[in-house]
Amino acid sequence: MEVNHTVYIGGKPTMNYVLAVATQFKDGTPTVMIKARGRSISKAVDVALIVQDRFVENTKVQGIGIVTEELTDEGGQPTKVSSIEIIIGKV
Repeated sequence: MEVNHTVYIGGKPTMNYVLAVATQFKDGTPTVMIKARGRSISKAVDVALIVQDRFVENTKVQGIGIVTEELTDEGGQPTKVSSIEIIIGKV
């Protein structure tokens, strides 16, 4: 499935990301990918559910992918970080 619009979840308040996703749908985007790593994963799930239940009618989670990414920390050592991709789209 090709998704052209992605919202990356970070340290901002949850509603900022909810509004970013809702804006994508209001602009006519059929699907939006929500991506997060590490501690932001739970916020990504919250964003997807809030968008689906309260902000944009006729949307549904179409797919969820989870992976472990290997990143390099500040000291140059490899470290593993979990990440999630949630695809939400119009029904």
